[in-house]
Amino acid sequence: MQRCDGRVPDRLWFSPLVVVYVVALCVAPVVLHPQCLDFKPPFRPLRELQFCVMYKEFGCCDYQKDQELITKYYRIMDNFDHHGYTNCAGFVLELLCQECSPYAAHLFDAEVPTTPVRTIPGLCPDYCSQFWKKCSSTIPFLSDDPHIAKVKEDQTHLCQYLELDDVDYCYPHLLSNQKLTQNLGRVKSDLDGCLQLCLEEVANGLRNPLAMVHANDGTHRFFVAEQVGLVWTYLSDRSKLERPFLNISKAVLTSAWEGDERGFLGLTFHPKYKYNGKLYVYYSVEVGFDERIRISEFHVSANDMNVVDHASERVILEIDEPASNHNGGQLLFADDGYLYVFTGDGGMAGDPFGKYGNAQNKSALLGKVLRIDVDDNERGPLYRIPPDNPFIQERGARPEIYAYGVRNMWRCSVDRGDPRTKEGKGRVFCGDVGQNKFEEIDIIEKGRNYGWRAKEGFSCYDKKLCANSSLDDVLPIYAYSHKMGKSVTGGYVYRGCDYPNMNGMYIFGDFMSGRLMSLREDTGEWKYNEICMGMGLTCAFPGLVNNYHQYIISFAEDEAGELYFMSTGIPSATSPSGVIYKVVDPSRRAPPRQCHYDPLPVRVKSNLIKFVPLETLISVEPPNKMKPEPKPTESSDWLQELIDSLGGLVPTPPLPTTTTKSPRHSRQNGRHRKGKSRTESVPELQNGVVRLVGDEQGRRDRGRVEIYLNGEWGTVCDDLWTIKNAAVVCRQLGFRYALKAAKNSEFGEGKDLQILLDDVQCEGTESGLLDCKHVGVGTHNCAHYEDAGVICGNSDYVIQV
Repeated sequence: MQRCDGRVPDRLWFSPLVVVYVVALCVAPVVLHPQCLDFKPPFRPLRELQFCVMYKEFGCCDYQKDQELITKYYRIMDNFDHHGYTNCAGFVLELLCQECSPYAAHLFDAEVPTTPVRTIPGLCPDYCSQFWKKCSSTIPFLSDDPHIAKVKEDQTHLCQYLELDDVDYCYPHLLSNQKLTQNLGRVKSDLDGCLQLCLEEVANGLRNPLAMVHANDGTHRFFVAEQVGLVWTYLSDRSKLERPFLNISKAVLTSAWEGDERGFLGLTFHPKYKYNGKLYVYYSVEVGFDERIRISEFHVSANDMNVVDHASERVILEIDEPASNHNGGQLLFADDGYLYVFTGDGGMAGDPFGKYGNAQNKSALLGKVLRIDVDDNERGPLYRIPPDNPFIQERGARPEIYAYGVRNMWRCSVDRGDPRTKEGKGRVFCGDVGQNKFEEIDIIEKGRNYGWRAKEGFSCYDKKLCANSSLDDVLPIYAYSHKMGKSVTGGYVYRGCDYPNMNGMYIFGDFMSGRLMSLREDTGEWKYNEICMGMGLTCAFPGLVNNYHQYIISFAEDEAGELYFMSTGIPSATSPSGVIYKVVDPSRRAPPRQCHYDPLPVRVKSNLIKFVPLETLISVEPPNKMKPEPKPTESSDWLQELIDSLGGLVPTPPLPTTTTKSPRHSRQNGRHRKGKSRTESVPELQNGVVRLVGDEQGRRDRGRVEIYLNGEWGTVCDDLWTIKNAAVVCRQLGFRYALKAAKNSEFGEGKDLQILLDDVQCEGTESGLLDCKHVGVGTHNCAHYEDAGVICGNSDYVIQV
């Protein structure tokens, strides 16, 4: 048989049931799950396919695999004469090429690694019937499955065996199924336009991880800083070195208080770290009775590339902090090679320092973006002023200032630029935390005024300053209200290799609401899309999850440009609940081998701790299959406003103990949270049943305690509420431990309910609050501002009050 230079023979006959396969590159409004036989998303081949041309735009085969299939095709067809070739060549091609289908894993029943892979793809009955009648003689060459060999002479049994449980995916009908074909190849979205992405857990057990950086030295290590003052080294295989890279915890000023903004706040490596071993840190210190922020330079140890020489510290800059909040904390080197330092406005509220506040005062270093030159500083000054800094010649202005009018920029990044065109390269993006109403995203430009305290977002804050014609401020590229979140965490423009659809997407989040968000520039305008965790089977790939801890602390990119974020379940510097997640697009990946890199070897002198993932995938049906649920207890304060704005959130704990939401985010309306949906009918409640409500983030492990007695729900009001009382409630709800006894209506006041219990005294072993001592049902001498609450958990670290 003539080989035709490796191309598909012109005389190939295609079955009449085959529909032309068109890949529409647009945002998907339905739940899809394209997956290849290697359990990864499909891709666009780098080199055009010659054999399985129906999948040349998007599928699961690169040129190398395509050539393997054409070789297999000729090996099979060499066994047939002209008549067999004419009748069966099209069938054989179609069946072989289904390994290239974007839905190959479904066609071959191989969605998970433990499933035996079919040797012939799942066929629709009508197609199977035609195939058997015309070309059953090809079956022994297509499959070595002993059961197929046994039933190949019986059309009914063979076609039953080749059927799929999910008929939507059978070949070739899936090609004409618009739900499966019309929206392949782009990041999917739900009906509200919320982009569906997935996550991969990278590290866990961290205490408020607030920076993850790489050294750009070819080793592909990443270094993770904890707020307490420890920095850990992770190798490219995600194993962690037992010995910390840096430990300045004794010098760092912070506390276990949830929300303490002081601590180890920033870390960056010199652009020439590979040659000079320099790195820079930003942290809070106490000097006498003063609190300061300190920027220091360190050198890596000459004896161990994974340990800092702690004796090498040189303090580059110290700035007094008039309050304990708004400490800034970002350090980075931009493309110009200078060190950028992002300071907060000094704290309190409304930048009350001086006539115009620190941020508008160019003689103060607070509320600024500073730019300094730290090269060649071994002798002479520790830093120099870049000659083109904008205010060098302005009388009274600090020459370090590069931009001003910022409130508290939390997390900034430098855009690597488009991998091909380099468009956008060098832009500095920042999230600036707002005061009362708005959070904003800015692009930092030399000499510009970012408006605070005159403006907050696009809105006036100080009306007198806002009306000043000399303000000349630059507006943010995006701002959002406090109905969406209350503390922005700046992110990165994705420029990695693994997920081409995300290129150019600026991904950021909100610390308080847990929202993940994105912006993409389109002809000079920035378009917003919220990011949700994938629904249904969207994230059903090995190693992926679709939920995360709600307090988004920081974002990061690794040496290859892939995107990560860090979040925690308890925002305390001493709580080991921090996790690092890699952001994954399940709809499309880069072609195999395109993103390959070989890390330089790392000499390790410390013990290694192997990474063990702990997060799990939440299996959730698409929204149209979800059952209706009762509404949780209503609240009349701003918290309810926030809950309403988050959409339909699915409660998760077992009935009837609670109406609160689950502890992890996967942002829904179709934006599920972790756990199962409720049943349609609620069983009759028994006296003494408890539930938790009122937590801002909807976590099911904490909230105001409400108890059901004599046909009504009510609160427990107790100014002497103890950890033993909390332990009884937590165990009743299915948790092993009580982490905190919350007092003074920490989770809001249940004003619409009666106070049913007061002066509760438990030993901690009772089965319910009614078994504890109390003054009597409905008897109390307190008010709702003393409503009790709890924080529960299954690990035994206790939150200090």
